[in-house]
Amino acid sequence: MRELVSIIIPAYNEAENIPVISRALKDVFKTLPYDYEFIFVCDGCTDNSLDVLTNLNTQNPELFFIEFSRNFGHQLAVKAGLDHAHGDCVICMDCDMQHPPSLLPDMIAKWKEGYEVVYTIREDDKRLPAGKRLSSKLYYKFLNSLSDVDLDAGSADFRLLDKKVVNVLRNFNESDPFYRGLLKWIGFKQYAIRYQPGQRHLGTSKYNLKKMIRLALHGVTSFSIKPLYAAAYLGFIFSLSSLLYIPYVLYALYSGQEVSGWASIIMTIVFFGGLQLIILGITGIYLGKMFMQSKQRPNYIVRSTNLKQA
Repeated sequence: MRELVSIIIPAYNEAENIPVISRALKDVFKTLPYDYEFIFVCDGCTDNSLDVLTNLNTQNPELFFIEFSRNFGHQLAVKAGLDHAHGDCVICMDCDMQHPPSLLPDMIAKWKEGYEVVYTIREDDKRLPAGKRLSSKLYYKFLNSLSDVDLDAGSADFRLLDKKVVNVLRNFNESDPFYRGLLKWIGFKQYAIRYQPGQRHLGTSKYNLKKMIRLALHGVTSFSIKPLYAAAYLGFIFSLSSLLYIPYVLYALYSGQEVSGWASIIMTIVFFGGLQLIILGITGIYLGKMFMQSKQRPNYIVRSTNLKQA
């Protein structure tokens, strides 16, 4: 029996790109001795993406879809694909052709060599504005300095996972997973492949500035409580800095230049403001941990699908 490769493709209003990437992937698998399944996760699409997928399924029985009840986001779309994939290995990639399908044979070859996670690192794309390239580099430096995982600059959501890794990830019930960090955290035998991103085929990127900032903050807070410690340290700094007012207060009193009540009010505000930050920072460390564990909502809601859960 031939091994099965599952391809997970999150799609948000990608009706124009779905047929293109489907054809490209089929052409790749014509040269590979593996069975395959394509799982498109329709993440609250408002265009006719679902109609396109339904029509393609009549021509290609190996093409499946999962339709969310609303937009739950890229990472949860990946999770839905992992939860439903049946493959001996699973490959996650985007729908817009920026993750080149031609790289799949190299990724599968590394998997056959024994690597359980084959991830990709995007080469610096000179076509992007200099500001965006710089912000990407600063993001990874910022993330690595504040978190407990070390991500490679340019690491992408284009990756291959062995079935045993997928089974581990299915047991994670985080409400807002960050798979770039999770895959570094869980270990296993990993290999990185560098690639040159392709040109987006049609449409525009759905990742605006707001979503990129949210992803950056999520990456930091998912794997570190250092920002909460920073709040506590900031409280200590402000409390100690309030002591610097003491020489000024003594000088003002000695010289008779003090403004009535000003010094005592400022010292009280700064000291107790710093003390509150200390208490809030320490409390936040515990509340942050409890808050993330206390949510028991489903990660996503499937409105319709044409496949069975793995």
